[in-house]
Amino acid sequence: MRHPAGLKPYRGQCLVHRSEIMQLRGEWADAMDEVRQAREHLSDPPGDPVLGMALYQQGELLRLRGEFARAETCYREASGCGHTMQPGLALLRLAQGRLDDAAAAIGRTLTEAEGVVERSRVLAACVEVKLAAGDVEAARAAVDELDEIAAAFDSPYLRAVVGYAHGCVLLADGDASGANVALRRARVAWHELDAPFEAARVRLQMARACSQQGDHDTAEMELDAARRVFEQLGAAQALEQVRELMGRAAAPSTGGLTPREVEVLRLVATGATNREIADSLVISDKTVARHVSNMFTKLGLYSRAAATAYAYEHDLV
Repeated sequence: MRHPAGLKPYRGQCLVHRSEIMQLRGEWADAMDEVRQAREHLSDPPGDPVLGMALYQQGELLRLRGEFARAETCYREASGCGHTMQPGLALLRLAQGRLDDAAAAIGRTLTEAEGVVERSRVLAACVEVKLAAGDVEAARAAVDELDEIAAAFDSPYLRAVVGYAHGCVLLADGDASGANVALRRARVAWHELDAPFEAARVRLQMARACSQQGDHDTAEMELDAARRVFEQLGAAQALEQVRELMGRAAAPSTGGLTPREVEVLRLVATGATNREIADSLVISDKTVARHVSNMFTKLGLYSRAAATAYAYEHDLV
C-alpha cells in the first residue's frame, strides 16, 4: 500500500530511528536491514531530504564494521541530500589515520553546531578526535560542555556518554586510577541502557587504565571481554584497537613510543623518507615529522641512522 505523500517522510524517519535503537542494543544486522528499508522507502520519488538521514545512519553502521569506502560513499550521498556528514566523516578519517583531516573537520563542525542535540553529538566525537591529537585541554573543555547539557536534560544516555568521555580524558591526563572509577560508572550506565558495544568500548579503555596501573591480569580480562562483544557484532574497527593493545602487551620494549610512532620507526628503519611514510600510513607529511620528532625525543636519538640501529637492536623490524 502506498503511503500518502505527506506521511512518507515520517515513515522513513521512524525506520531510521528504529535502526539507531537497534544499533544501540547491539542488533547491528537488523539495524542495517531497517535502514535499507528506509532507503528503499524514501528513494521513490528521488530527492526526499529525509533520505539523507537514512544514508548517514547506514554510513555509521558501515564505519563501525570497518567498511570505510562504503561508509564514505554513504556520508557523501547524505550530504548531497542536504544532511550533514559530520561527525561521522571526521570519525572515519580518524579511523583511517588521517588525524589532521579529522581534527580540522571536527573543529569546524563544532563551531557551526547549533542546538543541544546537534552539539552533544559533535562534542562526543570532538573528545575522541582531540584526545587522538594529544589535545587534552580541548577534550576536557568538550567534556565540560557535554556535562552541562547532560545535567540540564537529566538524560541517562547523555550521562553515560559523559562518563565515558570523562574517563578517557582522565586516562589521557595520566590519572589511571581516576579514569577507572569514571569508566566503571560509565560501564554500569551503558549496561543499564542495554548498549553492548558502548559498554565494550568502556572496557577497552579500562584495559588501558589497568595496564597503566600495572594490573595486567585485570587488563587482560577486560580486553578479552571487549573482544568477544566486538567479534559478535562484527565491529572491525574496534577489533583493530583490541589487536593493537594485545600486540602492545606482547611486543618488545618500545621506549614509551605510541603504536603509531613504532610504525613510523619501523618504516624509518627501512630507509623510507617522510613522504614515503606519509603515503604508506595515509597521513600528512607534517604528522610524520611530528611523530619522528617525538620518537627522537623519547628515545634520546639524533639521527635516522641511530633510529634504524635502535629498531634492529630491539627487534622492532
